[in-house]
Amino acid sequence: MRVAIIENTRYSDPGQVGIALAEAGATIEAIRAYAGEPLPATIHGHDALVVFGGEQNARDDEKHPYLPALATLMRDFGDAGKAVLGICLGSQVLARAYGAENLIGAAPEFGWHTVSPTEEGRSDPVISAAAAAPGEGFVSFQWHDDTFTLPPGGVHLAGNAAAVNQAFRVGRAAYGMQFHFEANRAVVAEWNRLFPEHVERKEPGWLARHSQYAAAHGPAAEAAGLAIARAWVSRI
Repeated sequence: MRVAIIENTRYSDPGQVGIALAEAGATIEAIRAYAGEPLPATIHGHDALVVFGGEQNARDDEKHPYLPALATLMRDFGDAGKAVLGICLGSQVLARAYGAENLIGAAPEFGWHTVSPTEEGRSDPVISAAAAAPGEGFVSFQWHDDTFTLPPGGVHLAGNAAAVNQAFRVGRAAYGMQFHFEANRAVVAEWNRLFPEHVERKEPGWLARHSQYAAAHGPAAEAAGLAIARAWVSRI
């Protein structure tokens, strides 16, 4: 199992996704697209594609000219029935790839928050792994300002008050997830260390309260995130 991971910022820890891939014995090729490393030329060298988050928006082609090619690559994988996973920015690029509208700055959200599966999400083989009871949701970490409309033909899998489209699927196994289900407590702590000014701008005082938030929400978020990650890996 060969999996290409596209990194869009200088710190991209795969977290729970990395754990699930390691359990499956996957061979990982990490590509620092933000630093100019070339994207895969075709879909044939990899069995699956993962695209992580970044500070840019999904339409920031002038500053990040690889974004249109990334969108095309994600669609090529999805159209071929191969497993695709876009997280945060990755979900926004996947939505772009399938004809959705990117809504820049329309959905600011930060910290651990509840994500609620739709009826389709509760029967989806990946989102249902979070084991949310009917009418209930699961907790996951959020850090975004942008959102998107549901792509034509996409299946709406989850949402919340901040972003109606928290998760969707196109075809067999192309998944876009706005929430950072990969972010375990160690990843969040490292984000705090690396980007304290950004965190404080998003939510003043959050750094001082981080430990209590992590204790209250971290274990449940990690359990849900690993369940989702394992379920997605099973689609490869």
